[in-house]
Amino acid sequence: MHYPKTKNLQEILDRVETCLDEGLPFALYRKPNEDEISGVFQADAALHHSKDFTEKGFVFAPFDSEDKVVLIQPDEIWKGKFHYEASQDTNSISLDESGREAHINLVKSGIKEIEKGRLQKVVLSRKIEVTVSKSPIKILKTLLNKYPNAFGYLFHHPKVGIWCGATPETLVKVRDKKLQTMSLAATLPYVENVKPKWGKKEIEEQQMVSEYIGDKLAHTMERLEIDEAESVRAGNLWHLRSEVRGSMMPNLKVEEVIRALHPTPAVCGIPTGEATQFIKANENYKRTFYTGFLGELNLNGQGELSLFVNLRCMQLENGKASIFVGGGITEASNPESEWEETQNKSKTMLGIL
Repeated sequence: MHYPKTKNLQEILDRVETCLDEGLPFALYRKPNEDEISGVFQADAALHHSKDFTEKGFVFAPFDSEDKVVLIQPDEIWKGKFHYEASQDTNSISLDESGREAHINLVKSGIKEIEKGRLQKVVLSRKIEVTVSKSPIKILKTLLNKYPNAFGYLFHHPKVGIWCGATPETLVKVRDKKLQTMSLAATLPYVENVKPKWGKKEIEEQQMVSEYIGDKLAHTMERLEIDEAESVRAGNLWHLRSEVRGSMMPNLKVEEVIRALHPTPAVCGIPTGEATQFIKANENYKRTFYTGFLGELNLNGQGELSLFVNLRCMQLENGKASIFVGGGITEASNPESEWEETQNKSKTMLGIL
């Protein structure tokens, strides 16, 4: 076991800069509502995978559960304090309307599939590409300052690429056989001093996710509690969230819990198998690691993990950033409003750039 070394923030950022220059894998991250920043550094450029989630390190998993889960080996772990700076207000963002028709048609075909009775809900997304001049480290600092209650990260592997993000959604946390997760769904724009007014569609959508998670986990838990839904703010958006807690059966493997939860209905749909097939057949790009998951695996002890869903993220390559936005489609969805919702969501990441 490599014990973490305490470093100052600049030393950590310099090390990250060197790894980016020399093509060495690392993950730099800060957990929600914390000021500690952690770096997991691998000594060589080899590509490792997690086979059954018993390894130690930082995992980066794709949306498609048939694809391999990338593992960054913890040859060194550095920790330091992140110093918050007041985030500058971003200029007004000009939103691009191209892609509007394609997305509206995608949503329409999703609604048709739901009306046929094959799906209850499907999450449909699109990719936006923009030119970027900021360095990955600058982008990460902006993300961490702007979204203190999210899991903020910068990930690099020469054979995988550079990703960063600030996600509001926990996939699962496990410690001493105690499990925590959440049911997150529905979106409304944040307006200052105005409480969100949730419509029937949003309340039902969130309820659906809670019930689904309950069903998926029921047989693996000694007991399971799901809280009432509450409104939570993430940047310039509101979501509905219920906390979920449980005690795992004594001989349950962590892998079974992860397989039961990923992909969540919040990023995929219900039932997840059929929704995944629809997404792969109809979204006109490959999600790769968007809506996958990432985080610490057994770093603080065997069977202890802290994993987050890879939302509000971007991939950086060759001076371009790919941003991903999507929304949950139900029978009550309106294709025009769904396009507007993805436009609202895109401001989160475009504002960072």
